[in-house]
Amino acid sequence: MSTLKRDLSIALLLGGPGAEREVSLVSGNSVYDALARAGFTNVTRVDVQGPDFRLPEGTELAYNIIHGTFGEDGALQSILEKRGIPYTGAGSRSSTVCFDKTKSKKIFTAAGVPTPKAEILNCSNGIMMPSLPLPFVIKPPCEGSSVGVHIVHRQEDVLPAMEETVTHGPEVLVEEFIQGRELTVGILDGEALPVIHICPRSGFYDLSNKYPWMNMGGGTDYICPADLPEETAKKVQEAALQAYRAAGVEIYGRVDVLLRDGDEAPFVLEINTIPGMTPSSLLPKAAAAAGWSYEALCEKIAELSLATPRK
Repeated sequence: MSTLKRDLSIALLLGGPGAEREVSLVSGNSVYDALARAGFTNVTRVDVQGPDFRLPEGTELAYNIIHGTFGEDGALQSILEKRGIPYTGAGSRSSTVCFDKTKSKKIFTAAGVPTPKAEILNCSNGIMMPSLPLPFVIKPPCEGSSVGVHIVHRQEDVLPAMEETVTHGPEVLVEEFIQGRELTVGILDGEALPVIHICPRSGFYDLSNKYPWMNMGGGTDYICPADLPEETAKKVQEAALQAYRAAGVEIYGRVDVLLRDGDEAPFVLEINTIPGMTPSSLLPKAAAAAGWSYEALCEKIAELSLATPRK
């Protein structure tokens, strides 16, 4: 049973300056409605455009629902820590690590987390070509919602993919392509939620398939809990938890995993420290399968965040 007072002064941070702004606005409004249904009477939406954002006087908790740049990369967290404002979700260090896929990849590898083989290319002085054998995946290290991701099967497609990816920044992450099922594991308070199987209706799980309501077409079916043998599901959850712990993530998050065809080996791709909270988002689906209402999930995140000291 939550001990949070219903008149807790909550600043709900949404929007942000990054590529996922529209998704954040929908997530934030969904959380706002959920907190209202849960009886919280002092919640103020704050549309964050950059680091000079203002919070209402007397704010007791900043509820961060800004996906991607600024909200998920440690920048917002560092500002709130300097201001002495408690906030939801992962801390500044773990946010920085998880947002930069090159940093999280190194941590996964060092900790023995199963993850695809990869190389990191610095293209500051011109395009560098991958040395991994085809097929492989080219992605910018610091974008979310599959922005800028290319699955490359043919040699003639490598250069165009690299040229597009460097428009997001000079560093490029190239990973071996794992043929298999796309899965995700929500984690709340150190416990793995039921595994979700992500089934895009076409292509892969890109922005248009994640958020068809953005008038981008596409669409995805979700199976939760995933139709997996119990032993396999536990193996996927353990890989997700191993990655989550290695990166030092606090409160909650969502770990994306590929389950390789044939031997059903799990491979961790990344950790989302501010996962989507839209009507079609995956963390609420997994929480519901575990018996959490959407309102209870939003409140639990607030409760855990207030109880977690920031270093």
